[in-house]
Amino acid sequence: MGKKPNASFSLLPLLVAVVAVFTVSVVGDNPYRFFTWTVTYGDIWPLGVKQQGILINGQFPGPQIEAVTNDNVIINVFNKLPEPFLLSWNGIQQRRSSWQDGVYGTNCPIPPGKNFTYVLQMKDQIGSYFYFPSLAFHKAAGGFGGIRILSRPMIPVPFPPPAADYTLLIGDWFKANHNSLKYTLDSGRNLPFPDGILINGHGWNGNTFTVEPGRTYRFRISNVGLTTSLNIRFQGHLMKLVEVEGSHTLQSSYSSLDVHLGQSYSVLITANQPSLDYSIVVSTRLTSTVLTTAAILHYSNAWGKATGPLPGAPTIQIDSSLNQARSIRWNLTASGPRPNPQGSYHYGLVRTTRTIRLANSAPIINGKQRYAVNSVSFVPADTPLKVADFYKIPGVFSLGSIADNPTFGPGYLQTSVMAANFRDYVEIVFENSEDSVQSWHIDGYSFWVVGMDGGQWTPASRKGYNLRDAVARCTVQVYPKSWSAIYMPLDNVGMWNIRSENWARQYLGQQFYLRVYSPANSWRDENPIPRNALLCGRAAGRRTRPL
Repeated sequence: MGKKPNASFSLLPLLVAVVAVFTVSVVGDNPYRFFTWTVTYGDIWPLGVKQQGILINGQFPGPQIEAVTNDNVIINVFNKLPEPFLLSWNGIQQRRSSWQDGVYGTNCPIPPGKNFTYVLQMKDQIGSYFYFPSLAFHKAAGGFGGIRILSRPMIPVPFPPPAADYTLLIGDWFKANHNSLKYTLDSGRNLPFPDGILINGHGWNGNTFTVEPGRTYRFRISNVGLTTSLNIRFQGHLMKLVEVEGSHTLQSSYSSLDVHLGQSYSVLITANQPSLDYSIVVSTRLTSTVLTTAAILHYSNAWGKATGPLPGAPTIQIDSSLNQARSIRWNLTASGPRPNPQGSYHYGLVRTTRTIRLANSAPIINGKQRYAVNSVSFVPADTPLKVADFYKIPGVFSLGSIADNPTFGPGYLQTSVMAANFRDYVEIVFENSEDSVQSWHIDGYSFWVVGMDGGQWTPASRKGYNLRDAVARCTVQVYPKSWSAIYMPLDNVGMWNIRSENWARQYLGQQFYLRVYSPANSWRDENPIPRNALLCGRAAGRRTRPL
């Protein structure tokens, strides 16, 4: 091309025209939403004690992201912290683009004083999710916020439009600063029990949600906490469950709802009671010590406060939580992000190609408390795994460094990566022999929760699987001394984090990465490395791709 400038110049108008047409068509079909966020430290008092919080544009929690299916969401993040920072997007599948996932296994951190622009597409998704800081122990300082993805106007939704759409970010909280909590974990000790519970960054009655009598409201509830499952109830009102992490559900009603770490639910509340102020109550679940907080459900014409005790909730009872989890079913006739019914995909008729059994444990390694999966306690590499894989940098990780089945051997440290093939259809069984409930999340995917029960999983357990209307979601609980099983099609190429949503356990090694590989090496299967990708570790100084 350098020897034929005239020929090159003659092609330029055509190239510009093609690019212009392509750009117009993309923007016309899938709109763009732009955000600019500045991340800083700031003083917060969520439990009445001054703490160092992470603010986004001066807000704690951070700004809400609202988008529509297939929207392109462009978020330019300026890191004003004195240390590296990353944001991840819990439940956003990042189709063909684990480059945007925002965990250290896929992304180099944003250095202090620098910025990075995330390019997210809400491809074929609806529902309720949240974002959070994924590095160090930043999540204990804030930096999280809600994500809601609305259906496209032509896609039917299985309930009338609500009068308003509220987000409830609930989670346990510590009075100690995040650096102190991190030091505790780095020292090989467990965290103490939390000091309280927050609703949207506030303690007791720090939030008021106003409703009009006779109208129905949507509440999107996410457990963004660090260590405990929670239960929520609305005084005097039933919750009609309508959506779980992007799946429309059968519309069952509940007086209380368990929300485990990392999980998200949508419920409808109808203001059909006398015009008073009622309590929205959140308390810890499956803990011997019970923490409780509340917000206010305010009728616009309220003339007083509801009398009587706050609604109680189950505490340590496992059976009631298990039965409730089993009662949550997929709405087979409702549309999801596309017009066809959710039930048109018959997940239970597809033959699985591989079974992966994952057992959590709590080994002591080198005299310190760690957590492990199949005996492997994850340690981060010096270079993000996805970046090292792209540049074929040797020595960063080894495929097969975690087994498909529990070893029940002593725990050991390893940068654990499991190999998997694009378009496989896998059964994953999470096995929990410990006395505490577990919560597992898989980035990049939604999966069907086909079974859960107490005791030890065996192949005979498959006889009790729900192969018709199990709910599809991205985070699943595993009860103490129990197992949970999922079916998942590996239809998203990339490097994907599988982790405990208990943030202390995640930080101390209860996670690994699943490398879903396509030999085609085609942009059809996976997007190329972003031109603005940050490069660090052994990839520092390399180039991404030409502009």
